[in-house]
Amino acid sequence: MSTAKIVWIVGVLAAIVFAFVSFEMAGLVIAILGLAGGFFVDKDHRLGLLAAAIFLAGGAGALNAIPTAGPILTDILTSYSGLLAAASVMAIARTTFDRLKP
Repeated sequence: MSTAKIVWIVGVLAAIVFAFVSFEMAGLVIAILGLAGGFFVDKDHRLGLLAAAIFLAGGAGALNAIPTAGPILTDILTSYSGLLAAASVMAIARTTFDRLKP
């Protein structure tokens, strides 16, 4: 299993765990895992990552209306949206670096 896959698995698991556990630094952990995961995204997949981050950020609260499970699913998707947003920042930074290097 590659390092990139391990980082993404840990990030997704952290997003799920932080939906159930209140932790003061949860946002920081999600951001760091997202930045680390975004570092490993291939050039071919960067646009898909950006699109997923945008659409998930817009639709993360859509499941909130479901009784009982809705708020939990919304918390998971919101954390995962933060993970994708941080990964997108890293992907944008890497794309910019690739364009600027000689």
